[in-house]
Amino acid sequence: MDYNEARAKAKELVSKMTAEEKMSQLVYNAPAIERLGINEYNWWNEALHGVARAGTATVFPQAIALAASFSPETVKKCADVISTEARAKYNKSVEYNDRDIFKGLTFWSPNINIFRDPRWGRGHETYGEDPFLTSVIGKAFIEGIQGDGEFLKASACSKHYAVHSGPEKLRHGFNAEAGKKDMEETYLPAFEKTVEAGVTGVMGAYSAVNGVPACANEALIKDKLRGDWGFKGYFVSDCGAISDIYENHKYVETAREAAAAALNAGCDLNCGECYAHLNEAYEEDLTGDEEITKAAENLFTIRYMLGEFEENRPYSDIGFEKVDCREHRQLNLEAAMQTAVLIKNEAGFLPLDKEKVKSIGVVGPNALSITGLEGNYEGKASEYITPADGIRRVFDKSEIRVSPGCKYDRNVFNSWDGHDNIISDGVAVASISDVTVLCLGLDWRLEGEDGDKESITLPEVQIKLAEAVCEENENTVVIIMAGSSVDIGEKVRSKAKAIIYGWYPGSQGGLALAKILAGEKAPSGRLPITVYYGDIELPEFTDYSMKGRTYRFIETEPLWPFGFGLSYSSVKYNKAEITLSDPKTVKVKVSVLNTGNYDITEKIQVYAHYDDTRCVTPNYQLCAIKPIEINAGETVEAELKIDRYWLKAVTENGERKDPDSGITLYIGSTQPDNRSRELGAPEGIKISLD
Repeated sequence: MDYNEARAKAKELVSKMTAEEKMSQLVYNAPAIERLGINEYNWWNEALHGVARAGTATVFPQAIALAASFSPETVKKCADVISTEARAKYNKSVEYNDRDIFKGLTFWSPNINIFRDPRWGRGHETYGEDPFLTSVIGKAFIEGIQGDGEFLKASACSKHYAVHSGPEKLRHGFNAEAGKKDMEETYLPAFEKTVEAGVTGVMGAYSAVNGVPACANEALIKDKLRGDWGFKGYFVSDCGAISDIYENHKYVETAREAAAAALNAGCDLNCGECYAHLNEAYEEDLTGDEEITKAAENLFTIRYMLGEFEENRPYSDIGFEKVDCREHRQLNLEAAMQTAVLIKNEAGFLPLDKEKVKSIGVVGPNALSITGLEGNYEGKASEYITPADGIRRVFDKSEIRVSPGCKYDRNVFNSWDGHDNIISDGVAVASISDVTVLCLGLDWRLEGEDGDKESITLPEVQIKLAEAVCEENENTVVIIMAGSSVDIGEKVRSKAKAIIYGWYPGSQGGLALAKILAGEKAPSGRLPITVYYGDIELPEFTDYSMKGRTYRFIETEPLWPFGFGLSYSSVKYNKAEITLSDPKTVKVKVSVLNTGNYDITEKIQVYAHYDDTRCVTPNYQLCAIKPIEINAGETVEAELKIDRYWLKAVTENGERKDPDSGITLYIGSTQPDNRSRELGAPEGIKISLD
């Protein structure tokens, strides 16, 4: 059902409601209106990397890991599976008359905020630090969730509009101040592009933006989102954010004033309790029939588009046997293999020869950890394969020895029940193993919605373990399982033979990592973030200026650059040419030769560089990506399409303009910075765009 038809039906239904009934529907746990045949509906559901908080589901790699695939096609396939499982679960929930929280089809995902600061605890919920990558991965996720059928398969929601990226502890009363240039260049593009992609929901942030709470910000909601961008879906508050308007922001004095301020600004749905005061606001003429009616119509338009009121409900033939089924686990495995980023591979140490490695020690707090696979906003998979489990399966002729070696972050002596100070146990395993795989990193307790990171250096106890293991066993591979910038220390970086960023790789992640170690799949992931040295002096966390932040404006050398990633094969970028250049689009054709011995998935990246006398411009701006399969010795030609939106300079007053100098395009495996070359990235090709 298209938007216009659904809107007409919603208008007709809402016209039959009283003002009180309309207001009752503007909360996330909307009650039934039996006289109109309306069932209760709970709008709150989560699907960051799988159907979350609702029992069994495929647990895909965390969002930041999906971004590391640099493959919109892979992300769209994963999101399509998520919505399939969502329908399967919804069908059974309706059958059993279970309409509780996390049972509906309106998913408050994806999180498309920009990961501007490596300390932000929720950064791993995002698609990284770059607005272009966030836009294209977000678009793919939304298309997979919503489907292309007559009805929405499920509803996606871009959040948190706008700007929010920490600090988490301050978010309920924080005022994020961002200039017009940073807003238009960094914080808003992903929202604009996902609106263009047809996202049906947008969630407002907790914080204020330039002095006005995000969920009562008319300039953001009415003028920009619905006005300039033409958004037609529903707008929902973050949970409790409308109460923050009076309790923490002190923007108004009472709950009824806060409810009216949000509704009048265009916030249709309240996740929280504050809209319980809409009746008071209505009686005092703080808001009116027009605002209440419009909000209800926006919400019921979505419910009609989902097919809720159809006699033959769409997608009702999707059975529960689809939930975390074998087919979905296979896609999960393939996705996880695409997300791993090979950072270091000294003298081609990897892959390991399964026939020759007699023993492998798997050491570290993530060796057997399920939380290290899951990330957050997760479902519960029917099967988890940790790194130790995966290595046992793949290296089935090798002796596999396992020790956690230490806790995630507690450097303590053994307590009466043991299992605390066990570094010597991990080192002992390393001492009798041909190869040691060190599974280090974090989990949601150290970076998440509950708090930001205090340091971007790996916890001291893990560094202590890693240094001791590397001293004991020179054949050590480090796997970093985390969702953000983590420095493992110079000694470990220099002594480890290979380093892999494994992220929170999902329920099949351990098997994916093992297959990469064995060379059954060549790594192809790329960093969607800049990894900084642990002792870097970062800008103030509360400063939302982009100066000195991310690869686009960094002023120092990174540890590992955005876009970087190695493979088991080598490639050579040969000729590149512009095949089309018009006011909206540039098309570039490039030829890539696989000069190595492994079949690979190459992740082509195009960066733009331009100067403009009117404003500060990015060091580089990613503007196109394309994964291509290249067999050993094969040459593949690929064409990439560049939207000129990403080739514009953004002036200090927030206007996108053609640069007043030439534009240079760089096509290659990574960005064209010196650090990527030092780390072994192949040379790309430079062409000028007239």
